[in-house]
Amino acid sequence: MNRFHYLVRGICKIDGHVLLAHEIGANDTFLPGGHIEPGEGAVECLRRELAEELGVLEVVVERFVGAVEAAWEVSGAKQYEINLIFEVRLAGIAPPVPPESQEAHLEFLWARLDDLQHRNLQPVPLVDCIRRSPGEREPFWGSTL
Repeated sequence: MNRFHYLVRGICKIDGHVLLAHEIGANDTFLPGGHIEPGEGAVECLRRELAEELGVLEVVVERFVGAVEAAWEVSGAKQYEINLIFEVRLAGIAPPVPPESQEAHLEFLWARLDDLQHRNLQPVPLVDCIRRSPGEREPFWGSTL
């Protein structure tokens, strides 16, 4: 059975580093965030997800950066997702110390921007999205389809 995921993710960049999430036992990393619930706005969801994952109550969602669509397969079932990407600022969180996860299956790390290709960041187009200059106003679009 095919499954669709509607997600929102946050880019937290500080001093040449970006905050990444990692599911313990998995090989991939991804941007913090999560599934948008029916009837929930993307910005509201991002604040909620970051508070749940990181315990951060002061989440400033700064600007919409773009979107990335992706597809992959799990046990023969096609998975599809659309990620809405925003720049965020998180109170009290900065490199080099990674924030403590509030969810037992996740851990967080700071990755250097020039080292993203070695972090197995998913979906892959996010590498180019994250490396964009903050001054670029044209929305980013990436796809693995």
